[in-house]
Amino acid sequence: MKTKQPSGQRPLRLLVSKAGLDGHDRGIKVVARALRDAGCEVIYTGLHQTPQMIVSAALQEDVDAICVSILSGAHLALIKDIQGLLKKNKISKIPLILGGIVPDEDFTKLKKLGVKKIFTPGASLQEIVSYIQTIHPQS
Repeated sequence: MKTKQPSGQRPLRLLVSKAGLDGHDRGIKVVARALRDAGCEVIYTGLHQTPQMIVSAALQEDVDAICVSILSGAHLALIKDIQGLLKKNKISKIPLILGGIVPDEDFTKLKKLGVKKIFTPGASLQEIVSYIQTIHPQS
């Protein structure tokens, strides 16, 4: 999955985070490694991140996208809070990508909240990497 950035273009900077009380991080670590292997710069914030912590890290790290993993079922509340903070901090244009256990009936609600893409269990690493590579750095 190794790819090169176009000449003169910096690597994508991605914030990868586990939101809420969910303590399962094996999957997000595998995804983070695949994204790093594909040439992205990955900032992994770790487990138990609050929406405030995620948005603060996005501001500090000047990221091109925020990738959040939620397996706890609290995705609607957490994404709503993250998007609210992104808007408050005037960085709501940063793409928000969600991975985790998300019922089909929540997809529309999450898209309305501003989630650009949702990956559920079974998504291949190639599918995730290919989507992420469509994001353009905010040089």
